Amino acid sequence: MTSPRIDVDLEKIRLNAQCLVNRLRPRGIGVTGVTKAVCGHPDIAKAMLQGGVVGLADTRIANVERMRRAGITCPISMLRTPMLSQIDRITKSCDASYNTEIAVIASLAEAARRGNKVHNIILMVEMGDMREGIAPGDLETIARNVIRMPGVALKGIGANYACLNGMIPDDGTMAGFSMLANDIEGACGPFIETVSGGNSANLPWAMSSRKPGRINDLRLGEAILLGVDPISGQQIGGLYRGAFTLTAEVIEARSKPEPPTAPIAERGASRLRLVPDCCDKKRSILAIGHQDIDISGLVFPPGVSLVGATSDHLVVETYDHKLQVGSEVSFQLNYSALMRSMSAPGIEKVMRRSRASLKSKPTKLNRSDLALV
Repeated sequence: MTSPRIDVDLEKIRLNAQCLVNRLRPRGIGVTGVTKAVCGHPDIAKAMLQGGVVGLADTRIANVERMRRAGITCPISMLRTPMLSQIDRITKSCDASYNTEIAVIASLAEAARRGNKVHNIILMVEMGDMREGIAPGDLETIARNVIRMPGVALKGIGANYACLNGMIPDDGTMAGFSMLANDIEGACGPFIETVSGGNSANLPWAMSSRKPGRINDLRLGEAILLGVDPISGQQIGGLYRGAFTLTAEVIEARSKPEPPTAPIAERGASRLRLVPDCCDKKRSILAIGHQDIDISGLVFPPGVSLVGATSDHLVVETYDHKLQVGSEVSFQLNYSALMRSMSAPGIEKVMRRSRASLKSKPTKLNRSDLALV
């Protein structure tokens, strides 16, 4: 097969989405599937939808347009604050967008009116992550302005946690955010339909809290795709890991000279000695590098370790066996490596729908998960 490539297990993604949807539903929380890490790949988006997510969200309009061209008609939201240069494209392809700037919302309203439609607005609130967000004290004023604009409708509010500042959501912060929905309704009148409480980092709270309050939506990407908690990096009970496997081909496998130990000024006089064939460690080069992947985000298979990498080469060391030219090495990925590799044009993406890979079962539910089953 072609390499480098990423093999995508669509069944694991579907089952992860289904598991999270089923465990959050009793708490009144729906799941929006986030597709930004996979560049809006239509097959992956469809696997999320088959798992029961209520809609999709992405940060790149090109990804949204890709999904629309593939025939995906479900609600899709623009997660990142829209760029003014993309307003027309966003109102054409997105049902809603997450916003912080009134000037951007005014432009969305104007574009929506030109297209004879109404674009839904979700106002992002700054709750401690120190990335995007409206200060809670300014939320009412901006909400009133949105309500008065023809062409847009105030659909809800959203918050973000544990992305920039590492703030972990807890009962106190989530209760405070939940109360903002009540405050806006009391001051402005319209019902707040969507109270989007955060991302995959909110799952530990959502799975343990007995009081979700007004929170009725979580935007989940990493948990569905990789089956892990983004804060701890640990596998979430009941979810599958290994939905994405990166495979690279060996293009060189041979013994290398030992690096010189003499000072630089004396290196011309030193003799380089080849590593003997009986040495336990062998070096190989794989046809992949920094241009394709976040090397630090690779999980190496047993017996293979990282030596170093350049733009197009990954140098590895193996124990007890020697890789052959043309053979392949496969890696698991963290979220950063997944994002980089899915956007790399030189890496083929292979979608698989077989259930054969489900022989390895997900981890058991932990104690905090049991209440949601």
